Amino acid sequence: MVDPVVMRIASSVASPLIKKLFQAEGPGAGLVDRPVRIASYVSFKGEKRTLNGNDMHDLAAALVKEAFRTEVRPAPADEEWAVVDALTTTLYALGDLTLSDVAAVELGHAALARELRRAADSPERQLSADATYFYERLLETACLHVLNFFTQRSTFIPATLVAQSRRQGELIARVDELIARNPLPGSADAAFERRYLEHIAQKHNTLTIYGIDLRDSPERWPLDAAYLSLEATGADRRTTGAADEPLAPGRVRLRAEDAFLDHDRVLLRGDAGSGKTTLVQWLAITSDQNRIPFVLPLRTLIRTDALPTPDRFLSAVGCPHTPPDGWSERVLRSGRALVMVDGLDEIPGPDRTRTKNWLTDLTEAFPGNHWLVTTRPTAVRPDWLEGFRELALTPMLSTDVAAFVHRWHKAADAGTYETDLLNALRSKPDLARLATNPLMCGLICALHRERRGYLPQDRKQLYDAALAMLLTRRDLERGLGVPDDVETTEAARLALLQRIAYALILSGRTEMDESTAESLIARALPSITITPSTADARAVLHHLLLRSGLLRQPGPGTVDFVHRTFLDYLGARAAVEDGHLDVLASHASDHEWEDVVRMAVAHARPHERKALLDKLKAVADRADLTTSDRLRLLAMACLEHATELDPHTRTEVESRTAELIPPRTRTTALALAEAGPLVLGLLPGPEGLTDDEAWAVTVTASRVATDAALPVLRRFRSHPSEHVRRQLVGTWHRFDTEVYADEVIAHLDAEDLFLTINAPDRLHALRRMGPRPLLSLSGEFLSLPDALSVLDADVLTHLDLAEFPDMADLGHFTHLHRLGYLQIQGCPVSDLSPLAEMESLDSLSLGPLPELGGFRGLDRLSGLSSIGLSGPLPGNDLSALPAAAPLEFLFLGRDSLTTTGLRGLGRWPTLKTLSIGPEPGSLDAGDWAEVAALPSLNRLNLNSRMLPATGSARPLPGVEELCLPQFAGTEDLSALPALFPNVRTVILIPAHSVDKDPYVRLFPDATVTVDLTRRYY
Repeated sequence: MVDPVVMRIASSVASPLIKKLFQAEGPGAGLVDRPVRIASYVSFKGEKRTLNGNDMHDLAAALVKEAFRTEVRPAPADEEWAVVDALTTTLYALGDLTLSDVAAVELGHAALARELRRAADSPERQLSADATYFYERLLETACLHVLNFFTQRSTFIPATLVAQSRRQGELIARVDELIARNPLPGSADAAFERRYLEHIAQKHNTLTIYGIDLRDSPERWPLDAAYLSLEATGADRRTTGAADEPLAPGRVRLRAEDAFLDHDRVLLRGDAGSGKTTLVQWLAITSDQNRIPFVLPLRTLIRTDALPTPDRFLSAVGCPHTPPDGWSERVLRSGRALVMVDGLDEIPGPDRTRTKNWLTDLTEAFPGNHWLVTTRPTAVRPDWLEGFRELALTPMLSTDVAAFVHRWHKAADAGTYETDLLNALRSKPDLARLATNPLMCGLICALHRERRGYLPQDRKQLYDAALAMLLTRRDLERGLGVPDDVETTEAARLALLQRIAYALILSGRTEMDESTAESLIARALPSITITPSTADARAVLHHLLLRSGLLRQPGPGTVDFVHRTFLDYLGARAAVEDGHLDVLASHASDHEWEDVVRMAVAHARPHERKALLDKLKAVADRADLTTSDRLRLLAMACLEHATELDPHTRTEVESRTAELIPPRTRTTALALAEAGPLVLGLLPGPEGLTDDEAWAVTVTASRVATDAALPVLRRFRSHPSEHVRRQLVGTWHRFDTEVYADEVIAHLDAEDLFLTINAPDRLHALRRMGPRPLLSLSGEFLSLPDALSVLDADVLTHLDLAEFPDMADLGHFTHLHRLGYLQIQGCPVSDLSPLAEMESLDSLSLGPLPELGGFRGLDRLSGLSSIGLSGPLPGNDLSALPAAAPLEFLFLGRDSLTTTGLRGLGRWPTLKTLSIGPEPGSLDAGDWAEVAALPSLNRLNLNSRMLPATGSARPLPGVEELCLPQFAGTEDLSALPALFPNVRTVILIPAHSVDKDPYVRLFPDATVTVDLTRRYY
């Protein structure tokens, strides 16, 4: 009997495939009085051939694929095609058998399978044990259906076979029934996954666009129509850049939904309303069956004593479908899960510790899956989750806002208001400053339509108008009347909602039990007018859930607010009305209370504002330096909401903040930007500032990222510092492309400044500005013809090319007769030889080039004075480099020296600067001897990760300048003075501020510089 556990192919699938092996019944059949050899039936031999070799292979592949249809694979995946080949060869042997159909039926399917394997010379000998077992069972299954075909087809089989034919049919029927009654775990998993993904699509494929829920408009919209792709920033993992100054890790921008392109664990930070939860929904519905999404809102999970194990993932979030036993763990073990833990900031601090432990245990137990954790920016410190790449959602760019406005008006069928709103956003900086995330954009669009073009000008007025729309006007516009027999005024609803909000804020949570909410309402009802007066707390809570537009029920027995923004706003209002200014001030150092404090200043009366700001000052005076600086900046940010304030208080807040201005480091520049547009009026310069201060001021202004920052940035466009001008170019993406190009980019000295062109709108702006000598072109969103069209041979001197999938022939660039520097990375270049024609080319930088085996043709470029490389060089020395080139600079990046070391470096006695990047390969005493022998070498750029490799080096007296990129401040440099006895300049390039005094003492005869502005080696 056939083993039902390994027989995965039911007769409905196998029978039609097996029949293709044989010819159709001819019209003369039945006239022969004796059985016919099997070989005369087959369809791949003789004159009636209807099946060729490829067809045979396809048929075998179909059988194997059907057997592989479940997640419990019957054989190793990498042997699937080997099994197909073996089965094809075996089935071919049907044409060589001397058996008759009668004899074959008498043998039975197992013996027929053995005959076929013998005739085919045992093609399974190259298979592993598991694959052989699978092949044998699959062949027996095929033979079972071959014999059944004979018993049903042949009209001349002796009558004695009729009973055997019946038994054969009954056997197959029983096997089919057994498969149906006892499906394999894998087939049950596959069926459940189809149902589960359908559920996820239904649950998460809609979202609320606030304000499109007035008369004749649905409350929720398809996510694929409303979703707006936002960007995130994070640490750039690339390690090479320009050949003369290779890139140190900096920042990289990517689409938020591409967060898993190069890392499987991501912590995503984003402000309230920035789109974190919407991104989670988008990732959930766009995953295919190879990636199973688990959406786990922490505010729901945390209600239980213990965070869920994988088997409780679905039940913890109220999924109505029950998975097969062990399904979640099997998905995680196979590395197919996308686990999204949403809202780390929405749970209390103590619960975050156990959440961290829970996540750590899960990621260690189930490696290979994708993990996403979302949080507000300041909820947890950097690197809080070990092993997670940290990304931050960026504020919406002007192009994002325009796209959102267009989609909103199209969805709401309100196109007549679209143009007016876009014009208002461009002409009113205060309004544009509010439109930085999808939530606020939606509210602005809704209010603009509802008020027929009139919009509030500050944040509080905008929230007030939004609350009025959601609390009262929505029901009036939709003609709902009093559908639940409870009637409340807008003021009454606000009073109840703000009590619930304040209770949540005080508890450090974002959702509460219904029973707790009812208790709060019950205590408030005696002082609030409700109709009818007999309405109890349960009815009133039900009324707020149905009619407020702000309160919702995320799960059985719990309530929360539709968005954290409204929670903070209403909680602040309650705190001010209750006179809890001391509570606000005492919590101001808590990141989660920052927006609450700001909104409290907006709600407060003038004397209350003064009192609150005075209390903030007192708290700041008692705090440590870091907390004190942040509280001073928070007080400055509060002034934005203080329409009326005691002049002395305002002056004192501004003067205390002025101590932080101008910023002098990147850290203080970013912290200062948190104060918002108000800080722009306090930023000095460029007159009277050092280069470092001028650079930090441009960082602050660019991070405020509104049109109001443009006047500040314009002041620095003629600044001589290269770092300042690089910052101005690097912040282009935060502003309207054409406006920023006209007002800033076009006025920058372009002789030593790369201009990055990575999108069509920038390409258009470049064409208007005219040719540039230094260009960086990205093929991610540009075609190669478009890129070539802006290369002016009479102007272009430096060119950086990245990620052009159709750029294989470097002959496109040989006409650039002034080009001296070329960088290529991520392009399928296979031969560098064409560059030998370019007499002007003296500097070449090559990132990993997938098609270029061993940097073919590099040895022919004898005119180069500068080379930068990442990726393994061939051979056992540096002979792949051009021996005749008068090299003065050489950068060796990741993996470049894996097999070569520095052997042969002495070929270039002209070398002045050697730059060694992170992880180029191991270096031994012989390699350092090559370095020491270079007569002209006076500068060494040594990645700080490579400092341990200097342990085998002997003194290098020729080195006068030492540069240490990626400096952490924890490295032991005590051996370096003896190693570099004549060093006169030491440059440390850290990611954050370090105290240089210890290094000044370590190198008493050298000038020690800590350069925070440099992004390069």
